[in-house]
Amino acid sequence: MDQASAPRARPGLVFLLVAAGVAAALTPGAAAQDRTGTAAAHRTPAVPSSASAASGRTVSAWLPYWDDTQGAYRDALRHAAQLHTVSPFWYRATSATTIKSQPGTGDKRIVAGLHKAGIKVVPTVNEAMDATAMAALLHDRARRGAHIAALLRLVASRAYDGIDLDYETMATTGNARVRERVRTGYSLFVDRLCTQLHARGKSCVITVMARTGTSGKAYDYARLGKAADRVRIMGYDLHWAEGSPGPLSSLAWYEEFLRHATRTVPRDKLEVAFPGYGWDWTQGSKARAKHLTWKQAEALRRAKGAAYRFDAKSGTPHFTYRAGRAVHHVWYQDARGVAAHLPLLRKYGVRNTGLWALGFEDPRFWKVLRGE
Repeated sequence: MDQASAPRARPGLVFLLVAAGVAAALTPGAAAQDRTGTAAAHRTPAVPSSASAASGRTVSAWLPYWDDTQGAYRDALRHAAQLHTVSPFWYRATSATTIKSQPGTGDKRIVAGLHKAGIKVVPTVNEAMDATAMAALLHDRARRGAHIAALLRLVASRAYDGIDLDYETMATTGNARVRERVRTGYSLFVDRLCTQLHARGKSCVITVMARTGTSGKAYDYARLGKAADRVRIMGYDLHWAEGSPGPLSSLAWYEEFLRHATRTVPRDKLEVAFPGYGWDWTQGSKARAKHLTWKQAEALRRAKGAAYRFDAKSGTPHFTYRAGRAVHHVWYQDARGVAAHLPLLRKYGVRNTGLWALGFEDPRFWKVLRGE
């Protein structure tokens, strides 16, 4: 698996840690140490979600730990006037009490620089446990409490403004019965975690898969929306690396999940995250599609002399090319596609947006969000 695609857990996909060194477990002792060198971590109270909208900062974005992390950081600083939160993709929970760090976790310069630019730093934690393991953890009072304590230690370990939970493996594994146990247990867990984060003046952000008739059923949007400061919906991977070629998002899909989301979660708490990337599928092959950033997709299209095509039905660009005898289909997202989707967000009264991920996107993305 290529590094760029590894962090986004999709149905049937096992997350593989990048071997850039052994990932260190965040033990209680290690977590207690402030590696930023700052005597006092930022104690700023969690800001109501409407406050960032009022200031004109309506975008959050993830910062990848692989490839050009420094370039992604510079990207954030260039667009600080629009960004209210950056979530470095730095942590992975492997048990109730163990949270492992990715390479470069807690980079002092990145955390301090984002804060100086007025951007909140809310690192992301995803989970290694499948639905069966998570259901057992979430419904065990002692283990649930231990996991909350581990996450609170993580937040206190550095100058963080809160935490973003991106728990996807539990939502894409197991059967319907197990995922229902996950749904009820996760709601209870998030309620307790957010309460304790708020008591410490920290933000509680929950990232979820789009809820439709066929997906996202492990998330109780209504209960999560009551507990969290933000509910981020991943508006991408409608077609994904281990499936058939097609658009990463579509207008009809956005309409479906926005209808459900706005019925269950306060609109000022909702964020819809756009993709800044695409997939390159080989026709007739069962191999995993190759991940491409927008820049890589456009460079490939030009190198192959492929025509740019825009699918008006889905609101996404795509192209086809040949490599030897193999036919490749590339679907991705650019600023034109984002512009096609934004009216749906406005229709449902959702102002806040997100980006997966910094350094991946079409540079015109930011102008489109500003209405230019």
